[in-house]
Amino acid sequence: MTPEQQQDLQRLGLLVKAASADCNLRCEYCFYLPKRELYPRSKRHAMPREVLHRLIGDYMQMAGPNPSFGWQGGEPTTLGVEFFRRVVAVQAQKARPGQAIANGFQTNGVLIDDEWARLFARYNFLVGLSLDGPEEIHNHYRHDARGKGSFEQVMRAAATLERNGVEFNILCMVTAYSAGRAHEIWDFFMAHGLRYLQFIPCVEFEPGTDRPAHFSCTPEQYGGFLCDAFDRWAEEEVPSVYCRTFNDLLAAYIGAPAPTCIFRAHCGDYLLVEHNGDVYPCDFFVEPQWLLGNLMETPLADIALSPKFQAFREAKSGACGEACRRCPWLSLCYGGCQRHRPGAAPDAGRPNYFCTSYRMLFEHSQARLKELAETVGERESRTPQG
Repeated sequence: MTPEQQQDLQRLGLLVKAASADCNLRCEYCFYLPKRELYPRSKRHAMPREVLHRLIGDYMQMAGPNPSFGWQGGEPTTLGVEFFRRVVAVQAQKARPGQAIANGFQTNGVLIDDEWARLFARYNFLVGLSLDGPEEIHNHYRHDARGKGSFEQVMRAAATLERNGVEFNILCMVTAYSAGRAHEIWDFFMAHGLRYLQFIPCVEFEPGTDRPAHFSCTPEQYGGFLCDAFDRWAEEEVPSVYCRTFNDLLAAYIGAPAPTCIFRAHCGDYLLVEHNGDVYPCDFFVEPQWLLGNLMETPLADIALSPKFQAFREAKSGACGEACRRCPWLSLCYGGCQRHRPGAAPDAGRPNYFCTSYRMLFEHSQARLKELAETVGERESRTPQG
């Protein structure tokens, strides 16, 4: 292994679907629920003890000083608190000297109580809580199998996390139903003190077609939402609200690398591991053709260095067509997320579905972001260096 390959491995994060697609909600827009069909042998999918131990052991050996685990589903709380007590115990057992472990945890909030929150607080989990806005908006698509909305449970979860001192942010899906209501959604979050936000565009395509599903926002709708939300975010001299898309853009204007993969030149910041040890390059590409291997059969480091994973990482820039390469905004988005190329394989040279959305935002925000970059730069230059 070359020094460059070793450094590359040390930077990789891990996204773990320990419960696979099992979930206690039936959100209409869920992209992962259909993945149950890949693993139909059991009604319930839970990562076996031997897979968990191999996963953590392999990853801690290849990771650098800051191993990063992301626990998602489905819904990971369906595994129970004891499963994650075992997780942190095995992490402590397998950690090398000097490693500082980071755990992220994405949840719909339905099962969150004080016991969960105490676990998160004790081990410094960063929690992502799914909340689409006010009750009427949130419940429109986020409900259980009986059609009952989950808003009250999510708000109770937010209060529980806050009460126990857990760091958490909000993941808000922008849908066809909510895209025109950015100001209402923003006001709701501010009124409830929710100031760490991620707005995620909702789009799924009918199988084998370029037709967006009924809940998908159009590029124009999402672009309008982003512009309206940006204006609210940028009202302060220096925004005090963290909003991932806008903070990523501000980082680019300051000259820093984009913190998240959507706006980077290449994919492949992490590996995804399913409950049985199957490894994929991304949670949006859990497909048979993108199966990289199984960590019970092949060491995780070998999977990470495989030509198939490296090809996936490079495919994003290669997928940019001529229009992308001529675009003045290419250095801000690099073609966006590969999954938003409708009906296409990630290496197909097709425009991103949200290309229009990002153009709208980039044009709308340019002048203000330049001002903010100068303000932030001046403040940093006046900060004493220790």
